[in-house]
Amino acid sequence: MATLTVVCWLAWLSVLFIINPDETGLIGFVLFYFSLFLAILGTASLIGFIVRARSNQGPVFYQIEVSFRQGMWIGFLITGLLLLQFLELLKWWNGLFLFLALIFLELFFISSRRRYKV
Repeated sequence: MATLTVVCWLAWLSVLFIINPDETGLIGFVLFYFSLFLAILGTASLIGFIVRARSNQGPVFYQIEVSFRQGMWIGFLITGLLLLQFLELLKWWNGLFLFLALIFLELFFISSRRRYKV
């Protein structure tokens, strides 16, 4: 996971510095946001897993599952906010709505999770 996260950050940096958005059009913007999402997803998942591994005694596969899911929410939040800003649609209530929607999704997953025996 760490290796792929570094690859995603390198891909994002290469898109950032190599691709000219005026020449590529839509494909350049899609590559930018997708590679940024994957890089944030990997980074947040790794940080979440390290924190959980040090403080939790549950099964490792469950810790990876939760950290990956929460990393995905963080990636959606940051990428979504940046995309709304690019489209000039970002207002504080839009950002709050996106944040609350992701919080409710995470609460749904937490409340419906299976219990694992340690």
